[in-house]
Amino acid sequence: MDAAGAAGLRNQTYFTLQGFSHLAALQVFLFQGILLMFLVTMAGNSLIIIVATTDPALHTPMYYFLKNLAFIEICFTLNIVPKMLVDLLLERKVISSSACALQLYFVIFFITSECFLLGAMAYDRYVAVCRPLHYAIMMNRRVCLHMAIACWMAGVPLSVGLTAWLFSYPFCGSKEIEHFFCDITPVLDLVCSDTYLFELLLFIATVIIILIPFILTAASYIQIIRTVLQMPSAEGRRKAFFTCVAHLVVVTLFYCTTGVVHLKPKSSLLANSRKLVALSYTVVTPMLNPIIYSLRNKEVKHALRRTFGRRQFFSQVPLPRQSHRFSENCPRLKG
Repeated sequence: MDAAGAAGLRNQTYFTLQGFSHLAALQVFLFQGILLMFLVTMAGNSLIIIVATTDPALHTPMYYFLKNLAFIEICFTLNIVPKMLVDLLLERKVISSSACALQLYFVIFFITSECFLLGAMAYDRYVAVCRPLHYAIMMNRRVCLHMAIACWMAGVPLSVGLTAWLFSYPFCGSKEIEHFFCDITPVLDLVCSDTYLFELLLFIATVIIILIPFILTAASYIQIIRTVLQMPSAEGRRKAFFTCVAHLVVVTLFYCTTGVVHLKPKSSLLANSRKLVALSYTVVTPMLNPIIYSLRNKEVKHALRRTFGRRQFFSQVPLPRQSHRFSENCPRLKG
């Protein structure tokens, strides 16, 4: 290593992640529980990607967006959970400023992309249920591709700008981050200069990123519910309402937890309460998404049987062939 590199290492700032040190007696239990949820998250979201890619019956806009959501959940989880699991087994939980900045960058990036992707998914459901005759035109392959690219790219400028700006401030004190990962709020607490302008712009950005997609999602589901109420079949209404409620539970959990943490960075929310809220959208929600969005869906169950049925995982009952095309079929709400 040259002299410049050695000097860079010496000048590197290191932070201590407090994590769940206040629950010292439960470290092993937390490790086991979080590890189990991590494995379920990886397996569930990977299954969604594999099945939705390989089975022609799932080559529809709905499952195209679900594949993107599953990939975001995998990347978001890998950005946070492995480091958290290692720290649960270590007495001293250290992270360098460069690693902390990189982790924060991806946190902002994936949260932003997921917010817009959830809005795109809600719009897809709205068009499918409320404007089925125009669905093939409004949600064709090109439109879906452009929407997905826009959702992914939306997180780039904000994550770059906020991360670079935050880490340009001087840090002082013990440099102990009261969290289990590098998030905006706990890192901002370590800054020893005026951050009013940063907090103001962060609040505006958070409103745009979290509240607007949430309002659009809620409006889409209100229209869906109105349409469903006019369905003549009671069984169809029951299944559609059940699916809407399941989706809204996950969407509300994600938006509300991220909003509580990020809408007011230097809030009166206690550090330990902040950790529990963050645990829900970093560990629990990514695990629940594939279950609620897809694995309970009959089309996905049939696709899983077609994919793995001859390999001991599912029964050998023959299933009717389905011929769906990406832009020709309107995805139905399934229970």
